[in-house]
Amino acid sequence: MFALTIIQILQVLLDLAWWIIFIQFVLSLLITFNVVNMTNSFVRSIWYGLEKMTDPIYRPIRRVLPNTGGIDFSPMVALIVITILDIILRNIAISIVTGPVVV
Repeated sequence: MFALTIIQILQVLLDLAWWIIFIQFVLSLLITFNVVNMTNSFVRSIWYGLEKMTDPIYRPIRRVLPNTGGIDFSPMVALIVITILDIILRNIAISIVTGPVVV
């Protein structure tokens, strides 16, 4: 049961990371299309806070991805990796509860 608890905690952390990346992506679109303005101190503080949280995730991805100019694909890659990790953890949790499946 301890392993199942650890897996559930990791899934919550992955969900939190997914939402932080998604919110930053939406905010970047709003800033790019000038719906919200970076001169607003509240928007600027949220943007810099989200940037500080996500930059350690994006940095290794950006080193591997080719430079595409103005489009940053690292949030999309990060969301895909988080989804894959969540699937892996979910399958491990299922195998812990039901026992290993022999094919």
